[in-house]
Amino acid sequence: MYDTILVPTDGSDPANRAVEHALELADRYDADVHAMYCVETHRYGEPALSSAEIVLDNLEDQGAAMLEELADRADNVGIECTWNVCHGRPWEEVHRKGEELDADLIVIGFQGQSHDRTGKIGSVAERVVRNADRPVLTA
Repeated sequence: MYDTILVPTDGSDPANRAVEHALELADRYDADVHAMYCVETHRYGEPALSSAEIVLDNLEDQGAAMLEELADRADNVGIECTWNVCHGRPWEEVHRKGEELDADLIVIGFQGQSHDRTGKIGSVAERVVRNADRPVLTA
């Protein structure tokens, strides 16, 4: 049913639940997982030797560490997992990566770290769902 599952993450609890769902589905369907972390450069601008560059570098490092840990977890249970850190607007990058991979499914947390409305879907998840040209599972 699924060959390639895309799971964007930001380290939030809902994103971690999405990762668990993605790994369970990948194990069940013998699918590959591609994990991604997006540095939201629209919040800081693209760096030009400024304090924003330090912030973006730190965010990249945090994202890469998170994705390496996820890939190790997947590898420990025999799931092929690739990952990347990108820059841009997260919902746009999720769509771009989904198309690039021809992902069969996107598994995303229903809200992320910057979301503060309890019980409401986050803006990134909402945009991914609304604009998806492939199945999306929110967790």
